[in-house]
Amino acid sequence: MSIQKATLHELESLTELFDLYRVFYEQTSDPGRAREFLRERLTHGESVVFMAFDEGNPIGFVQLYPSFSSVSMMRSWVLNDLFVKESARKKGFGEELLNAAIAFARETGAKGVSLETGKDNVKAQRLYEKIGFSRESNHFYYFTI
Repeated sequence: MSIQKATLHELESLTELFDLYRVFYEQTSDPGRAREFLRERLTHGESVVFMAFDEGNPIGFVQLYPSFSSVSMMRSWVLNDLFVKESARKKGFGEELLNAAIAFARETGAKGVSLETGKDNVKAQRLYEKIGFSRESNHFYYFTI
């Protein structure tokens, strides 16, 4: 198992994983659009992606987006995407990807890493809490378009 920060050199293998991730969340497969979306994020430094490899084969990724806290005047990271191929689940890859994201946040002097997950995603919640994430209870989150 190895974890590495993704660059444009890994774009094709990252695109495959990203497309599988979107399909997992009931989106229509669209590798071309996925490739362009990722290329834009990586080219413009709009996200940081770590990939997990098993014997050289890409099997998962975590994607972080930068955010900032005006109150603390610090950067933070939003862990937006975490995916491990079904065949590689329950082997520690998700935990290693999360650890890489947390280590990166520390290296960049960030205030922390935030994430959200569905109320019914109990497996992910257990993993997040095992790693050290705590459920936020002091804030409400709102969304609109």
